[in-house]
Amino acid sequence: MKKTFLLNLLLIMFYYLIVVLFSSCKKNSVNHSGHCSATKPAAEDIAIFPSDNPWNKDISGAPVDPYSQQIIAQFSSTGLHPDFGSGTWDGAPIGIPYVVVCSDQAKIPVVYRADNNDGNYGDESDPGPFPIPLNAPIEGNGAGDAHVIAVDIENKMLYELYNAGVEGDAWGASSGAVFNLQSNDLRPEGWTSADAAGLPIFPGLVRYDEIEKGVIDHAIRFTLARGLVKPSYITPARHKVNGTGGQYGLPFGAKLRLKNNFDISGYPQKVQVILKAMKKYGVILADIGSNLFISGAPDERWNNDELHSMGNIKGSDFEVIKFNN
Repeated sequence: MKKTFLLNLLLIMFYYLIVVLFSSCKKNSVNHSGHCSATKPAAEDIAIFPSDNPWNKDISGAPVDPYSQQIIAQFSSTGLHPDFGSGTWDGAPIGIPYVVVCSDQAKIPVVYRADNNDGNYGDESDPGPFPIPLNAPIEGNGAGDAHVIAVDIENKMLYELYNAGVEGDAWGASSGAVFNLQSNDLRPEGWTSADAAGLPIFPGLVRYDEIEKGVIDHAIRFTLARGLVKPSYITPARHKVNGTGGQYGLPFGAKLRLKNNFDISGYPQKVQVILKAMKKYGVILADIGSNLFISGAPDERWNNDELHSMGNIKGSDFEVIKFNN
């Protein structure tokens, strides 16, 4: 009887030891008081879509499209341009900002409307309210695409708005989308998002806290001019625009890969992290814009001179991953 009691006591002690150890290993999105910590580094501690999602697919060994050479020839001498950095450009932070929120973030109504910048795509948008605080940063301080992004790290949900601005106690926007970060579900066929291709934006941003961890484990968002983009899309994109690219245009959702034999050793260490991702996961065409502009989030820790060294990397240093022409 005494042995049974001692055995049970030991089992109970072992159980509580496991619970304590498990609790101590929880990701830092929850602080020591048990409350969610809505910090940008915490967003890097959650999975951004499942490992088999197209954003997270290793394409380092994927076949090259048979028309890759002809496609690349149209922008072969164009250098990469990091459309993000530290400081400001035209009075606004450089890049697409985002906020991290917890599950208790108040949900704010979203009103879809047209304005002087763009139309109303509410019929292809997810209805509000969204847990995006009214003081969330707006890309370009409201000029240009005016994207607004919030990552709910507890519910693993992503909320994005396009052409957005605060209107009273609500968000006004041309379009908006919600993504479950634990799912591979795509937008409905033909629907836009906060991005022209119907893609999420946040998963394709270069974020400084990824650089701090030493690895980017996803494809990176990039743009091309309208004349190089076909009026079509391939998975995971879901929406097309009236691009004027011909036979050798690229559809939304197409991927380029930095050539495996491209020597990155002479680039700054932080830039090498970005270039390694371009070799392994590639860059994905997500919107109309300047040729070979890659997207990232503003951060005062970026060294702009280091980032601009990527301008020496030309379109000819990439190849197109095979897709159905």
